[in-house]
Amino acid sequence: MTLSFLVTSLVIVATPGTGAIYTVAAGLQRGRRASLIAALGCTLGIVPHLLAAVTGLAAVLHASAVAFSVIKYAGVAYLLYLAWQTWRDKSPLEADSTLTPPSAARVIGQAVLINVLNPKLTIFFFVFLPQFVQPGQPAALQHLLVLSAVFMLLTLVVFAGYGVFAAGMRSKVLGRPRVVTWLRRGFAGSYVALAGRLALPEG
Repeated sequence: MTLSFLVTSLVIVATPGTGAIYTVAAGLQRGRRASLIAALGCTLGIVPHLLAAVTGLAAVLHASAVAFSVIKYAGVAYLLYLAWQTWRDKSPLEADSTLTPPSAARVIGQAVLINVLNPKLTIFFFVFLPQFVQPGQPAALQHLLVLSAVFMLLTLVVFAGYGVFAAGMRSKVLGRPRVVTWLRRGFAGSYVALAGRLALPEG
């Protein structure tokens, strides 16, 4: 494992994207536990991309413009759905709210789907990761799995940090409806902006 791999992976993980925004939103809206669950879900959402890379499906998606476009625009549609859900959410952001919070399974499911429908992760595993693996070496597969595990661990730690920080700021917005409203509009706008960026030809 090289320092360049760690640094580049950290930059990729730390750059705010759909998973980071979802984790921060979970921390602000439902507290530390929800943010950690969201971070775990986003990390688990990397597994399908890893399996695709290992089995060669990433190469198929890369070679087939139609297959890649299906994944990409499914991701765009899901981001727009999240934006719509966030925008219309009028539930109070209160510690003693009587509204039933979403289950851990639902939070993880949404987080996993966010990353499963992120074609940029497929590009990462197909283009970036193989640069650090020698195809001819006997333990090439094991090396690939180790690097992938490190990338997933970085994702979990960084996203958890984002979420815990957001949860710590939660008390500053409790009981302030206007702040909550603008926060939700900000998250909704972020999802729309990410969807637009993903829909671009170079996305």
